[in-house]
Amino acid sequence: MEKRTLYHCDLGFLEIVMRDRMLAEIVFLDRPGNHKSDPIEDSMRQVIQELDEYFAGQRITFSMKVKLTGTPFEQKVYEALQNIPYGETRSYKEIAEQIGHPKAFRAVGSANRKNPVPIVVPCHRVIGANGKLAGYNGGIEKKIKLLAIEGINA
Repeated sequence: MEKRTLYHCDLGFLEIVMRDRMLAEIVFLDRPGNHKSDPIEDSMRQVIQELDEYFAGQRITFSMKVKLTGTPFEQKVYEALQNIPYGETRSYKEIAEQIGHPKAFRAVGSANRKNPVPIVVPCHRVIGANGKLAGYNGGIEKKIKLLAIEGINA
């Protein structure tokens, strides 16, 4: 069963989508619009609490259950992203090497763009090999804010 709610934070509005009581999507919204919000159950309450704590600088890891979707390659990328420590970054090339596909750094970037649960699966911690910020599905400004929460000056 799918449940949705709107969440407001320093980045603006996010739509949180739960499937089978697991976090399935976080969608960046320009404005709240007419998005459906279901009654908040315990699993969604945990997601909201952990996001609140993260944005307040009080949480460095997430413990909520996540239901990730994607190809086997994307799944490897998402697993590698979850292993990037809070407050650190990795390059697309480093992620590609880590998952055993050293020349697939562009495919790593594509997987990042498809990440269904940004923030929790921290694709914002991935930067260019030259140390510069590369794109972010939610917009580069959001990536800068997320890195700043973690003490990284971008």
